[in-house]
Amino acid sequence: MAERSTAAVDVADNSGEQPLTAKADQSTADGVANNPERGTDIEEAQGSGGVESPGQKATSPELHSGHKLARRYRLEECVTRLDGFSSWRAVDEKLRRAVGVHILSADHTRARSVLAAARSSALLGDPRFVQVLDAVEENDLVYVVHEWLPDATELTALLAAGPMEPHDAYQMTTQIASAMAAAHREGLAHLRLNPNAVLRTSSGQWRIRGLAVNAALRGITSDTPQRADTEAIGALLYAVLTQRWPYEDDAYGLSGLPKDIGLIAPDQVRAGVHRGLSELAMRALVNDGATASRHEAACTTPEELVKAIGEMPRIRPPEPSFTAPPEYQRTTYQQGTYGRPAPHPGAGQPIAPPPPPLQSRTGKALKWAVSALLIAALGLGSWQLADALMDRGGASDDTHKTQPTDDGDKNVAKPNPAQIKIRNSQEFVAQGDAQHPGDVAKTYDGDATTYWRTKSFNEGPTIAPLKPGVGIVYDLGSAKHISTADIGLRYAGDHTTVELYAADSLSPASLDSMTRIGSVTTTGTTATVKPGKSVKTQYVLVWLTAVPQSGYDSTLYSGAGYKQAISEVKFAG
Repeated sequence: MAERSTAAVDVADNSGEQPLTAKADQSTADGVANNPERGTDIEEAQGSGGVESPGQKATSPELHSGHKLARRYRLEECVTRLDGFSSWRAVDEKLRRAVGVHILSADHTRARSVLAAARSSALLGDPRFVQVLDAVEENDLVYVVHEWLPDATELTALLAAGPMEPHDAYQMTTQIASAMAAAHREGLAHLRLNPNAVLRTSSGQWRIRGLAVNAALRGITSDTPQRADTEAIGALLYAVLTQRWPYEDDAYGLSGLPKDIGLIAPDQVRAGVHRGLSELAMRALVNDGATASRHEAACTTPEELVKAIGEMPRIRPPEPSFTAPPEYQRTTYQQGTYGRPAPHPGAGQPIAPPPPPLQSRTGKALKWAVSALLIAALGLGSWQLADALMDRGGASDDTHKTQPTDDGDKNVAKPNPAQIKIRNSQEFVAQGDAQHPGDVAKTYDGDATTYWRTKSFNEGPTIAPLKPGVGIVYDLGSAKHISTADIGLRYAGDHTTVELYAADSLSPASLDSMTRIGSVTTTGTTATVKPGKSVKTQYVLVWLTAVPQSGYDSTLYSGAGYKQAISEVKFAG
């Protein structure tokens, strides 16, 4: 079992027909071919995955989480490392916001072109593109800072759920084609416009990332950039209509077309596809000038594609469905006939409904009797409560006096377990790399919305054999008896296993040097571990050996896979 690597396995325009979009060679996986525990979270989630030319041996600068650029941008997590550059999720400490950063050495062969592309893209200022915020050469490094959109979803993830409705596909194509037409009017091309580069925000707007910069990072050029970007838009439209990639090779989680049949129209691949959108996709996928309908001219520039969309009948959103209200029922409280027409002679008279219950003389007497009993019961209960409170007050004034007890009395209340304060903590790594050691304090900060999380694993729920487990050692300040450990979890599902160990220090030598004191398996978002015997220890290891499967988590920037996150850990003695 190996951890999921989503970094940079981006197949650019895989087509047996050799599409016009600029080509690039096969990618590496985060630049670490033999490490089974690679960067796991978000491939191009605001960063950019990519491809590495086998002839190039450029190396990306050796940076690490916590490194600061310009005393402002703190690197948090590497999402791509290949072909001499790396992409990071970072924090702009000056403006207190998340940003993305591309970094490469100043002596990299493409450093000058990346700077030029970033500055040109920043000058465009079109909100339909993910904005470049800074482009700097400093201390032998070149770095490009861009927006980070935590609420946006990649088109790749949307395609995994199935084909889009015609109106959604129409909106996506309209917005992307208009944005690219505006970019080309300013002399800017994308050349890597694929499902990883297209995002939909929570408000339903479509954004494009990596304009000019993604291609510059990989050294991609084209003699016909407008035609390349137009064909890429056609491929996107084809994919959202059919959930298939319009070339023979599989790409972006989509199956390619069957071998040796060529490019066929979307409405021939899947039933129910909108005919107008199907023809539009074929006009954009110019296929050397040929189209499916034959009588329509191919679109070779984004401007022509925008014009073709404008000539189509507007596709309206589906009508909202309303639940029919229940049939009107006449109420029966009106017993009189005032204002009603007199019945016709011989017509059957409606049967009068029975009176409401307890309206007779006996019923009224019964209601009064019940009311009196309730009042008496409330009075007696109030008197008993006041008497008990007075007794408790007298007992609290004489807490130091010895009271006689009956050894046979089994109803004496036991005191609630006392909360044990956590003094310190440290992530324990039994094998491989750490998970997120900088976040361990979030598990006892009193805020249930902050988390320490594991990485995402390809297989599960059991983490072994990749690792025996992952977890955190807690320092309780001094040796204390532990009766329970309550662990708050983020992801439910099948299943989470939590084990408790007594350790001899905050940095124990190995798992074998500790004593296992309890275990529990849960499918919910809480786990309570009760030691099987009385244990007194200063250091406790909370150890996860199985984690459930969960999808992409935009809040924690965590990719899909087997994973877990801990919100709050509480010990009681």
